Amino acid sequence: MMTSRERLAATLNHQEPDRLCVDFGAGFQTGMGVGAVHRLRQALFGASDHRVKVIESYQMLGEIDEELRQALGLDVVGVHGPGTMFGFRNEGWKPFTMFDGTPVLVPGQFNVTPAEDGGWLIYPEGDTGVPASAWMPKDAFFFDSTRRQEPLEEGRLDLEDNCEEFGASSPEEVGHFARLAHHYHDTTSYGIYMTLPGTAFGDIALVPAPWMKHSKGIRGVEEWYMATVTNQDFVRRIFERQLEAALKNVDRLAAAVGDRAQVVFVSGTDFGTQTGQFCSVKTYRELYKPFHQAVNDRIHKLTKWKTFIHSCGSVWPFLPEFIDAGFDVLNPVQCSAKDMDARTLKREFGRQLVFWGGGVDTQRTLPFGTPEEVYREVRERIDIFSPGGGFVFNGIHNVQSNVPTENLLALFRAVRDSRSA
Repeated sequence: MMTSRERLAATLNHQEPDRLCVDFGAGFQTGMGVGAVHRLRQALFGASDHRVKVIESYQMLGEIDEELRQALGLDVVGVHGPGTMFGFRNEGWKPFTMFDGTPVLVPGQFNVTPAEDGGWLIYPEGDTGVPASAWMPKDAFFFDSTRRQEPLEEGRLDLEDNCEEFGASSPEEVGHFARLAHHYHDTTSYGIYMTLPGTAFGDIALVPAPWMKHSKGIRGVEEWYMATVTNQDFVRRIFERQLEAALKNVDRLAAAVGDRAQVVFVSGTDFGTQTGQFCSVKTYRELYKPFHQAVNDRIHKLTKWKTFIHSCGSVWPFLPEFIDAGFDVLNPVQCSAKDMDARTLKREFGRQLVFWGGGVDTQRTLPFGTPEEVYREVRERIDIFSPGGGFVFNGIHNVQSNVPTENLLALFRAVRDSRSA
């Protein structure tokens, strides 16, 4: 039998492994809401006073710990930076209770105040003395950035305002990545996934800078998307500055981590919607692709890492461009979107792209279907994507906190049955 690391390596090289390679929780795009993790643990291990850690505070993702990883037969662990989207570190854990009563642990500087609708406001660096940078509506399960866009004067834009966050990782941060990668490589047999800092050009979740106490520049979602059309030269100059730092980070992490990591998250910029595209292929080719290609080329020159792009929605028209830009892995494989039929994707691009996701529809089937429907869809997707390798099983984006536990159990029963078939 292959180890999990060998299984991931075979899968990434389009070789059929001994059994399906499975990931939940290695990436912040492949995880589970903390409520779902809590209830899944209770179903598997019985009720207890265990509190699940919220390891990604923006999306409120729960930690998949070693006990749960083994119980579910997962193959991949994640290496990420020490900080959060809100500028504080994942440390100093303290108890917190979600709207639905789920008991969790959050970082020490995770500070919220009541919003007008009864929801919660959260603050950059945990500082409640500055404007909130994100809001969770009442009875919801994750945060969205608040609008903090200052008035813009088109003729007086300052490049520095949109480049504050771009810089080479500190020795401390590089050391953090290296220690985790060395630990997982030397003490476990899991496959290793790593999130690169500063390589996601134009990721709309990062544009509002929810970690900054006072963000300047183009920080509104609408303003940013308009700028990619009306002020491409300015956006390109931002990306050029970002690229300088990104390549330094690649160089430093390549030296510190080496080939202990197998796959690295490069981009989370969405180019698709449910029914079409966010931008034209021409815009991608001219504005984004040169920067993706530069990062991927550096990675492939220095390491054996496979590169991972997370891009939601109907990205079919972009897939040849992603491949040409040097991406090896596509996530989340949103088969529910226009032109994203699973069989067609596998037939047309299955030898060039590893599909990491697409295993179940997390918008409809998993939250709203019956356990039988979940089981059937999971088995069908595995049958489509698995032959010939190149498929890491995961859902279509993160599992939400309110997914019925019986549906999660049906998902993992289908995975188990497919492995033993």
